[in-house]
Amino acid sequence: MTTMSLLDRLTSGTAHVGVMGLGYVGLTEALEFCRVGCRVTGFDVDARRVASVMEGRSYLTDVTDEDLRSNVAAGRLRATDDFAGLAACDAVLICVPTPLGKTKSPDLSYIVAAVAELARRLRRGQLVVLESTTYPGTTAEVVLPSLAQSGLEVGRDFHLCFSPERINPGDRQFTPSKIPRIVGGITADCARMAVELYRWISPEVRVVSSPGAAEMVKLLENTFRAVNIGLVNELALMCRTLGIDVWEIIDAAATKPFGFMPFYPGPGLGGHCIPIDPLYLSWKARVHGFEPRFIELASQVNSAMPHFVVTLVMDKLNERKRSLNGSRVLVLGVSYKPDVNDARESPAIEIIEELTRRAAVVAYHDPHVPVLEVGGRALTSTPLTDDALAAADCVVIVTDHSTIDYSRVVDRATLVVDTRNATRNVARHREKIARL
Repeated sequence: MTTMSLLDRLTSGTAHVGVMGLGYVGLTEALEFCRVGCRVTGFDVDARRVASVMEGRSYLTDVTDEDLRSNVAAGRLRATDDFAGLAACDAVLICVPTPLGKTKSPDLSYIVAAVAELARRLRRGQLVVLESTTYPGTTAEVVLPSLAQSGLEVGRDFHLCFSPERINPGDRQFTPSKIPRIVGGITADCARMAVELYRWISPEVRVVSSPGAAEMVKLLENTFRAVNIGLVNELALMCRTLGIDVWEIIDAAATKPFGFMPFYPGPGLGGHCIPIDPLYLSWKARVHGFEPRFIELASQVNSAMPHFVVTLVMDKLNERKRSLNGSRVLVLGVSYKPDVNDARESPAIEIIEELTRRAAVVAYHDPHVPVLEVGGRALTSTPLTDDALAAADCVVIVTDHSTIDYSRVVDRATLVVDTRNATRNVARHREKIARL
């Protein structure tokens, strides 16, 4: 297949799109391409995930069973764990996890494994796009050398780009089709191919000078959030020391129409991006001899918040002449953000672990996470009954799901530690509530 035929397929919307990794990014993006009529094949090493897609059983809160069933039935969507099908795809998007290793250094093993599968099947006339968040240089220094072993030349025989995913799970306002895309190509022709692909599912495609620049864009976006959350978390601790309500201060500051953007304190960072991505950047900076002090300080502040929450619970129980040891603590919300079923890196896990180590009797409720693994044990969400609320010595709001009636929680509970200001509109029994 020639480069021109690839361009024709991309510009006409008839390209066969392959997506490697069917997690929240890969599956969501696969459905976006289905929505505009493309034929999509999703590849994943998890046979259960593949079966769920083909049987129309969604495992993501933003994807319905009908989304899957209708596209599978129409022949637009197919999922498989057989990577031989990569050779038939015109464009291949790599959407695999990029976690941290035990030493807090980047773990690119999923990218390396995915690229190795693709390299064995790479052919002329394909576009390859890495979307997984990673440090600057990964596309050029890790992905390209592996693909080049095929003997094909980038920019002539195949095209390679980086385009950071920008999906925000649970966001009904900024859905994927409303979010601009960033593209950085190894060559200008590479970028041109990616622009033609993404313009079908995005309102704007912005080309930057290189894959490294595109990789840095995503890290800036998430580091910006992590650093500002770190600032406001420290402000929350400061305001508690000074006897000032941090939530009142932020809301008042937010009335300024310029030069201020509100961020809010919480029990710690969670999810696949914000706790991890800045550490990818700081690791890469240190490799080049630059010490990223600002990022490290924000990470220290944010990482300390789960322990502060446990300390706050202890203090409030002590005020009621109760010890944490033996007290019944009910944690409300364990997903990393409201109204999603993803508990990766959730601060709730660390909070539950520390409460348990200190001999509290811990249960949790989350309408989106029926089972949670904590310290090698599988915990099951307890029903949020009046009896469960009344039986708890302390209820800790870690994630503020919109389906929970917080007035009822405060009415029935003895003590509520609110880390998200979820009880801000509750008028009765304010004396029961302790906020950050």
